[in-house]
Order: sequence, then structure tokens, then C-alpha cells
Amino acid sequence: MKNILVLATLFASLCVYAQNKYNGKVVDVNNQPLAQATIQSQINLQNAVVSSGNGEFSISLEANTPVIVKFIGYKTVTKTLSKGDNIIVLVYDDETLEEVVISASRETQKRREVPASISVISSKYISETKALGIDQLVNDVPGVLMSTSRSASNEQHFMSVRSPISTKSLFLYVEDGLPIRPTAVFNHNALLEMNDVAFDRLEVLKGPASSIYGSEAIGGSFNFITKNPTRDFSGHAGFQINDMGLTRYELELSKYAGKNVGFYVGAQSTKRKDGHVEHSDYEKFALTFKNVNHLSSRLNWTNVFDIIDYRSDMAGSISEADYSGGNYESDQTFTKREAFSFRFRSTLDKIWNANNKTAFNFVFRKNEMGQTPSYRIRQFRNSGQLTGFGSGEVNENSFSSYVGLVQHKVDFDFANSSLIVGSSIDYSPQEYVAETISVRVDTATGQNTGYTLNSGDYILNYDASILNYAGYFQYEINPAEKLKLTASLRYDGFEYDYNNLVDGVAGPKDSKNTYSNVSPKLGANYNLSEKLGLYANYSNGFTPPQTSTLYRNSFVGVGGDVFDLKPSSYDNFELGTYIRPSKTLKADMALYLLEGKNTLITLRDENDEFFNANAGKTRSFGIEYGIKYNPIEGLTISHNGSFAKHEYIDFFDRGVDYSDTDRETAPQLLGTSKITFKPQAVKGLLLSVTHEMVGKYNTSFENQVDNGDGTFDTAVYDGHHVFNTLMSYNTKHFEVWAHMLNIFDELYAARASYNRFRSENSYTIGNPRAFHFGVNYKF
Repeated sequence: MKNILVLATLFASLCVYAQNKYNGKVVDVNNQPLAQATIQSQINLQNAVVSSGNGEFSISLEANTPVIVKFIGYKTVTKTLSKGDNIIVLVYDDETLEEVVISASRETQKRREVPASISVISSKYISETKALGIDQLVNDVPGVLMSTSRSASNEQHFMSVRSPISTKSLFLYVEDGLPIRPTAVFNHNALLEMNDVAFDRLEVLKGPASSIYGSEAIGGSFNFITKNPTRDFSGHAGFQINDMGLTRYELELSKYAGKNVGFYVGAQSTKRKDGHVEHSDYEKFALTFKNVNHLSSRLNWTNVFDIIDYRSDMAGSISEADYSGGNYESDQTFTKREAFSFRFRSTLDKIWNANNKTAFNFVFRKNEMGQTPSYRIRQFRNSGQLTGFGSGEVNENSFSSYVGLVQHKVDFDFANSSLIVGSSIDYSPQEYVAETISVRVDTATGQNTGYTLNSGDYILNYDASILNYAGYFQYEINPAEKLKLTASLRYDGFEYDYNNLVDGVAGPKDSKNTYSNVSPKLGANYNLSEKLGLYANYSNGFTPPQTSTLYRNSFVGVGGDVFDLKPSSYDNFELGTYIRPSKTLKADMALYLLEGKNTLITLRDENDEFFNANAGKTRSFGIEYGIKYNPIEGLTISHNGSFAKHEYIDFFDRGVDYSDTDRETAPQLLGTSKITFKPQAVKGLLLSVTHEMVGKYNTSFENQVDNGDGTFDTAVYDGHHVFNTLMSYNTKHFEVWAHMLNIFDELYAARASYNRFRSENSYTIGNPRAFHFGVNYKF
């Protein structure tokens, strides 16, 4: 027995002795390090390490043991390591690079493992598109319509994803996975506070994403992923100009200062003066700074801050007669919006071992916005004639936010399963004040020429603190080789503490309002092959009332109780497929049903004042589809579209039953088609033509229009077709490009809505034919 123990000890010592430590580095074809690549023993799969922020690794192996090196989006290699430093070069896997996503779980995973409709807009696509705005990127996603006018809207926009065209808080905008604005503070304006120079990638996750991101992710979430520093010095200086009065300057610099510290800076200065539409000037300065620190092989620290300084005129909509007659003279001469936004994010990523990692996030936001809004201006009439007087308001809103979020992921050694758990807290104190103005109106032209502030005549004056705390988990498992199951659950709690600063003068009395929600998600992926997959999911989403709609409501008198608006809740059922039968063809499709309860809608009272109400029940259902075909080298043909119905299931307004009718501003058909050609004979040249289609939609409730003869009609917008072209040429150091927008000079509206007091449509005008030029010098 003693001899056996001695032999066993000797054998174990020999095994230990046989283990050698091998060092190396994982890089891409540009010699840029790849962090968190997996290096795994081919003999013992449990023996695995991940590369550090510098791409470096160290692993103990028996001599001559091959390792498997994997990184999502790159081709896997198997290699036997040698003594000394090993440099392992991974190359892009063109078939899967654009199929890698992080938005579904805040963790990198393959698209075919996500049971949801998710689209990727890659850095290459962003660079080639030369987009004038975010809309030219996201409108290439099936079922997404970001509607804006470059003539009048000053980056202001409307959005539609599985919903009517609106400015509702049904979409969540996040930067590097963290919300740009706090819940309940009108997040629609968040896109004004973005710096598109710094976008490296954009992911659009459609349908409720509340289980991971929380409230307001109903129609979808938009994750803007910022650029990382490059090892070698890089960047560009750029200039753009168009005949709509816009000029834009850009500067971008990126470099690692040594081995472990990297910096990125991206900035833009944009200005429009004297555009096609009167009173549509604007200025914007945006700066993004990013610092990456590799504190150790398993600890990375990233800091990002954004500064946005924005000012714009607010031209407002135009009348039916002006729209039809091509008269783009705005009735507004003084309405405006000014905003300043500062965001800081600090993230610690800790890799404990090959199976465990944690992300610690802290976010600080500071935001100030003041406006004299065009949509609050009212012109007084007597027997249909202008009196020369009107009313409006000036308002200011500011908030600060303190956010903490922790997320941990553990990978288990069975059935390729993993668990993500996280918790967050967001404390955002807010201040809001609105006072009335007396407006002067030119009765001959109908223009609002000036105003007088009625100092002390408050509409509202309050402060309110918003506390949102949440916890969530997501579990994934492969019970069979081709089947992946996902289950998520999130709890959100909200506390609003409202303090009226002008008791008895304006606004409801002080109140505390609380809301909570449990958001589940269940999904399954079945991948028949690498080229074909199916998925199905059920998800729940919700959005609590915005503070501006909760405390400002025409139903509430001075000193009254806060009107009891309910959170809107949505149940989403989805079935989809993604297919890539060859290297030249790929397609995806999703069928969805979105059932809404207590949907929040905007109405007008008898005094033509906006107010908000819960609409009972709504339903949206439809199909979204996308196809991309490369028939020959250099030629790409793509089409993305959707067909949908958006209905009121249970809704009354002023005693009229609008149940089982179509909702307003809800086109059934949306589509974007694009042909891109890169001639092989002229390297660096790109030509493209894009067709944007918005189908016909109601602008009023069904049969809301009284014809005065006992019959009723529904006001409509006939939809539009707009064609744009792009030509660009790219050399080693220079890029030049030219857009021609609205080639056929079609008259169209970014959005049309019905004004029942004027018994006609109002229009946010689209841009006429226009030319846009740009040039970049690349360092």
C-alpha cells in the first residue's frame, strides 16, 4: 500500500511537472488586440482562459497540446503554442461578423442565439452610407420609420416601430447599453443629445426589451455603441455643406498612449442658417471623449463623457393651403428650443475566470432644456377671423441623474447554459417651470410676430424626484444541440415625489406616486443549420406616465389631486426566421402581435389644449421583412419593409366609441429599397439609390370629420415615395461624397395630423430636392 501511495504521488508530480506555461497575444489582421477571446485546451476543454484588454493571455498546458482560439465574429483557429510569445491572428468571418449582437443581454452573443427581432448596423455600413442623420441609418431596419424633415425639423423627429408615428416614449435610446435619459423625463428628446460622429455600431432590438433594459422599451430599443480607441494614431477632419443652409465640421482623434491606456475624441459643430423653411435655423456642438484603461489582464476601466450644446428654432407645422401651395413660410418667428446635456459613464469590467465576469457601471447625467414651443401657441379668432392676439408659454426643465448598475454573468459547464443577474438604481431630481406669454399676431400674414412674458403667471412650477430601482435575471440553456431557450424576469419600482412650488396658484397639490411592474420574457431559438433558424418569444413591456403628462393635465384644477394616469402595459407575441441560403443572399422575417392596455394617447380639449389619457386597449400586428442580395461582386440589392395594422380595441373620446377602428398616423405599409454598386474598375467608388416609401394613413379618428350635412369622413394622408442618391469616392487619405435628396422633388410630409378646430390637416413639411456635399481627410 505504501508503494502504491509513493507511485501515485510521483505520478502526480510528473503531471504537474509536465505542465508548461505559454504566453501569447490575440490580435486581428490590423494588429489590434482582441480582448476576451477564449483560449481553450483541445484535450481538456475545462482548461480555458480569456485574453486581457491588451489581447494577452497565459495558459498552462502539457507540451504539444493544441489550443482552440475563438472570438465571436472571427474565424476559429487551432494552434500548437511554442515557448516564448505567441501571436495569434484572427480574421473576420464575413458571414457572421454582422450577426454578432450585444443588445439582447448586454453581453456579446451570436444573432442566431437571440429569440427576438434584432438588426445590426455595422461600422462599415455607417461609414459607407455617409448618413446625413440617424434616420438614414435606422430606416434600413425592417419596420422602423424615423421621420424627419431636413428643411424644418432641426434634428427633431417622429418615430414609428410597431406603433403609429408619434413622439411617445415607446422607444428606449441607450448608449453603450445604458439609457441616455431617465425614465419619465420625455426620452424622445434623447436623440437630440447624441453625437453621431462617435457611432461605431448601432443595434435595433424590436419589441419590448423591458426584461433587460426596463420601461419605455416597448416598440424597441436603439443601442448606439461608441467607438473604441485604436492602437495606432487614427482619425479624420471633415466638412459638409448643403443647399438647405447647413454646414458641419467634424474632428476625430484616436490613439493608445502606451500599452494600457487608450483615448478617443470625436466632435462636431453643425449650423443651419436660412434654409428652405423660414424660422428653421439651428446650431449644435457635440463632443464625445472615451478613455480605456487595462488595469490588469482581467480588469478594464472605461470612462466616457458626452457634451451636447443645442439650440434650434421651432418652425412648427403648416396649414393645408400652405402645404398644397408650396408655401413654406412659417407662422412662427420666435419659438425655439435650447438644450445642454452632459453625460458621464464609468465602467469596470472584471473577469474573474473563464466562466465569470461582472460589470460595474456608474452614470451621471445633467440636462437643461428651455423652450418657447410652437405646439403651445394659440391664435385667438372671432367668427373665424384673427384678432391679432394669441397665447403661449415659455418653459424650462432640468434634471440631474445618479445611476448605478451591476451585472454579473456566469457560464455553466453543462448544456452551454449561462445566467445573467443584475440590479440598478436611478435617482433623478427634476425641476420644471412654465409661464404664460401673450402673443402678437399679424392679422394680414397670420404670423406670430412677438410676445410678452406674463411673469409670475405660472402654468406649472414644481420639483420632483424620480427613483427607479430594479432587479433582473436572464437564463439561457441548450437542452438540445439545435435548441436554445431563454427566460428573463425583471422587477421595476418607481417613486415620484412631486412638490408644487406655487401652491394655490397653479398645478395640482403635492403628491407621491408609485408604480411597479414585473416584466417576463420567454423565448426559443431552433437553428436547423448555420444558415437557417427559427425563433419565437413572448415578452411584456410597460411605460409609466411621464412627469410632464402626470402633473400637467387639463382635467386637474389648481390644488386638485394629481390625475390618475395608469402605466401602459404591452404583451408582445413574436415568431420569426432568419435564413442565409448562400453567401449572396440572406433574409429575415418576423410576425408580431402587440396587445396594449392603458395605452397613453394625446388629445385636445375644448380649448384646443393638449391633454393625455389612457386609451383602454390597443392592438398592433404585422409582418416585418428584410432581404439582401449580392448577385455579382460589388452589387448589393436590399429591401426592408413592413405591413401592419394598428387598432383601437376599446376606446371612447367625448362619448364617441372608436373601438375596433384604425388608429391615426399609423401607415400600414413602410419600405426602404436600396441598390449599391462598387465598380471593380474604379476602386473606392460607391454609387447608391434609395427609395423610401410611406403608405397611406388616417390623420384623424375614423369618421371624425363632420361634413356638415349629416355625413362623416376620415381625414387621410396619401403617403409618399422619395428617392435619394449617393456617390462617394474613397482613397487612402481622402473621402468625398455627394447626396441628392428627393430626386423628383416630391411634395411630402414628415408627418401629417388632423386639427379638428380648423377641420383640416396640419403638415410637418419634408425636404424638397436638395444637394449635400462632404469631404473627409483621414489621418
